[in-house]
Amino acid sequence: MKKYLLLSLLIVTTAILNAQNKNQISIAFYNVENLFDTINDPITKDDEFTPTGNKKWSFERYEKKLTDISDVLSAIGNGNLPDITGFAEIENRKVLDDLLSTDNKSEQYKIIHEESPDARGIDVGLIYNIEKLNYLNHKKIPVHTGSEYKVRDILYARFILDHIDTLHVFVNHWKSRSGGQEQTEPERIQCAETLKGEIDSIRKINSMAKIIAVGDFNDTPNDISIFKTLMANNSNDPGALTNLMLPIAEQGLGTHSYRGNWSALDQIIVSKSLINGDTGYTVLNSEAHIFSADWITFTSKQGTKSPNRTYGGNNYYGGYSDHYPVYTILKKK
Repeated sequence: MKKYLLLSLLIVTTAILNAQNKNQISIAFYNVENLFDTINDPITKDDEFTPTGNKKWSFERYEKKLTDISDVLSAIGNGNLPDITGFAEIENRKVLDDLLSTDNKSEQYKIIHEESPDARGIDVGLIYNIEKLNYLNHKKIPVHTGSEYKVRDILYARFILDHIDTLHVFVNHWKSRSGGQEQTEPERIQCAETLKGEIDSIRKINSMAKIIAVGDFNDTPNDISIFKTLMANNSNDPGALTNLMLPIAEQGLGTHSYRGNWSALDQIIVSKSLINGDTGYTVLNSEAHIFSADWITFTSKQGTKSPNRTYGGNNYYGGYSDHYPVYTILKKK
């Protein structure tokens, strides 16, 4: 009941908020925990997410998850979807098409998606508001690890904001920690090196380029891949990036909980030009946020809180995701 009262309030105030947000761009990232359709893809290992699979993934459960994700994004966007949302753990373009249809936003928002080499078939993707952003181009960036393990591609897209700024957006879902944090760290370091190489190429052409990298990095802001390799350490080094989630992580907050331990795996990392730029768009208050409303949170009998997940193993819980989404606002000066 609380969720629907909140959503009703957001809808009522949408007109006022739209006027206030005319010079703002909202950017979110959400690992949506295995957003699969119900159709068996013979090329990928998606069998468990079918009606006859171990998880008994039905059309009704799929529709509920689409509605739940739409509710979360609408709450972040004050009644609308965020202007840009990056996604992790989506099966294909179809699930984003279905998501936009659920929210009746198919005309206002467009999709950017490319298939990744992940064995289970999960990709990253992006939706954007065509009323606020002019699409220029996009590409997928492969990550070469030198091993047989296929790492998910990084998705890159370039936009024009209000005829003022070019915005470079990277959507990431780095190698998971499955198999051990230390054992899998080299793959995430390679992801970081790949992303840094792309960012450096952009900044070589324009040192004040406005760049934002979002994603589930499967490392914390203080881990080697993020802090040292990518140099998202908020330092004064000319090559450094600003990790908007670093101050949040230092407070002990996170987006994912494993056995009661919180980690800020989902992050928003920006170029310094989006912090201290003199013109165009910059990050409002130089900060990002975790969306952790009570209605997307599970509280155990012991009082321990965690994101309310859809599944635990093959047990269906009917929650939203095992990650909280993160978001930030760009405001025109």
